Amino acid sequence: MVAAMILPRLPPWREARYTWREGLLRPADGPRKMVTTSRYFEAPRRLRAFVRAHETSLVVLAALIGTVSGVVVVAMSVAVAGLHALLFNISIRERLSSQLSIEPLRALLVPSLGGLLLGLAFLLLARWRPAREIDPIEANALHGGRMSFRGSVIVALQTIGSSGVGASVGLEAGYTQLASGLAASLGRGFHLRRADQRIMVGCGAAAAIAGAFGAPLAGAFYAFELVIGGYTPASLAPVGVAAVAGYFVTHGFAALSLGIRVGTLGDVLGRDLAIAGLLGILAALFGIAIMRGVALCEAALSKTRLWPPLRPALGGLAVGAMALLTPQVMSSGHGALHFSSIVSMPLTFIAGVFILKAIASIISLGSGFRGGLFFATLFMGALGGRLFAAGADMIWPGLALDPNVYAVIGMSALSASVVGGPLTMSFIALESTGDLWLTTAVLVAVIISTMITRELFGYSFATWRLHLRGETIRSAADVGWIRDLTVASMMRGDITTVKADMAIGEFRDKFPLGSQTQVVAVDAEGRYAGLALIAEAHAPDIEAAKGLVDILRYGDVVLHPVMNIQEAIAVFDAAEAESLAVVESAGERRPIGLLTEAHAMRRYAEESEQRRREVLGEV
Repeated sequence: MVAAMILPRLPPWREARYTWREGLLRPADGPRKMVTTSRYFEAPRRLRAFVRAHETSLVVLAALIGTVSGVVVVAMSVAVAGLHALLFNISIRERLSSQLSIEPLRALLVPSLGGLLLGLAFLLLARWRPAREIDPIEANALHGGRMSFRGSVIVALQTIGSSGVGASVGLEAGYTQLASGLAASLGRGFHLRRADQRIMVGCGAAAAIAGAFGAPLAGAFYAFELVIGGYTPASLAPVGVAAVAGYFVTHGFAALSLGIRVGTLGDVLGRDLAIAGLLGILAALFGIAIMRGVALCEAALSKTRLWPPLRPALGGLAVGAMALLTPQVMSSGHGALHFSSIVSMPLTFIAGVFILKAIASIISLGSGFRGGLFFATLFMGALGGRLFAAGADMIWPGLALDPNVYAVIGMSALSASVVGGPLTMSFIALESTGDLWLTTAVLVAVIISTMITRELFGYSFATWRLHLRGETIRSAADVGWIRDLTVASMMRGDITTVKADMAIGEFRDKFPLGSQTQVVAVDAEGRYAGLALIAEAHAPDIEAAKGLVDILRYGDVVLHPVMNIQEAIAVFDAAEAESLAVVESAGERRPIGLLTEAHAMRRYAEESEQRRREVLGEV
């Protein structure tokens, strides 16, 4: 049972049929495998060789990626601001969520009609590109950092459209998608190694987050924790350079006022560390409720069998109705997140915005709008932290908790639960406030929030969405090579077959002891019938007149050529077999090869060591 200890079990294998489209191999209902060439950019051979041979060359590419990613953040932000100005009749320098009120007709019609148009666009797109686009986390976990450039542009445009019509979604998912997609295309054009390609994807995400939040450290650790899946010395310089470049490019445009601005903070005392832990528990529970709420909303709308384009229209109408009560529920919430105004609002108003924003985010994503929950959870967490401080003061009047301090702790704890990345959220707090002692309290809250979320739920929002689609990944750790290591690549094709109705005496004459280990038996139509072990056939207690069919093994247990190493080892372990036949994927069950458990385990160990050496920069 060693295999069960080394490799986790997977769901039963499903047959996959591969088709060619847009530079990737796509199974009909399984994982996709990206190819290694780029249709948009191909660096000259000598330049590719130079970049692959010098580690510092990755830093130069990372600086370029960071610069382009900063431009991406600026362009997408301006595009959304332009849509808000055009559709909601506000100044392009103003934020939609900072408005005191919105014209009722616009509040209702723009999100609903915009949702209908987006729904129609999604429907047409599904016919043109039936394959689902992959995000940076999935790309690095399953595809070695390969992403579709065209698909990334499509996702970015969908995110701009969703936020532009007022849906309660964040732009950060679009920022990282397009920036990482550009980085992946650049890396593919240079034919980078798998480990380097994954780092390039992380560089794009790091630069996008650094620019969006004015926090290069947070951007770098977003890449390490969520996109690359770990920190290594080889990835530090490229990711750090990309994050800094993205920050400086984005914040060269002061009029955008991106990032988080925090007012005057009070002193953080020792007691606040313990109280922050309690807030972390509440944030985790609320974060889990939000993630499950999105899935439940999506499932409920699917069960209604409502025409797909009408779902975002209905969701937009609901968000517009809530915007009549408070415009802060619309878009990502950038304009509403000003700490000085949050703490001065009446508690009943804060509580109303907190609840309505959560509902609006759940409905927007559950009804089909594209976007993320990063900034939305920061906003909701800040509101929740303010409510927590007020509630604690009511229960224990002598505490006198600083509302600004707990707004920062709350925003970090809730985002850590939903988005993941406890260090990312801690650095956002540090770079927004410059207060190391407050960051300590934030770290306590985000650690507890993350631990409880992993224990009770097990996923971040991104990996939860992948789980709902049938994937098993829980982080960006590279497991794609496991899926690439298929039975077809490991099996022996030179097999010997015999008829299953052969007499054992005849079988002994044809296959004496020591000639082979086992032989594949087939029926009269050439279909697989089982494995005949030569040593067992020569056992003295078996009569020679008996038929071979009486001693055949594993007739009902077979491997298929498209199974990956995990699935194959799981079959070996369940059958307690040392060798198994490989049969055609079609229903004919004709044998095409043989695979031993020892060879499969050896190949797994070899590939695992190779990936470890690549990550550590030893090759």
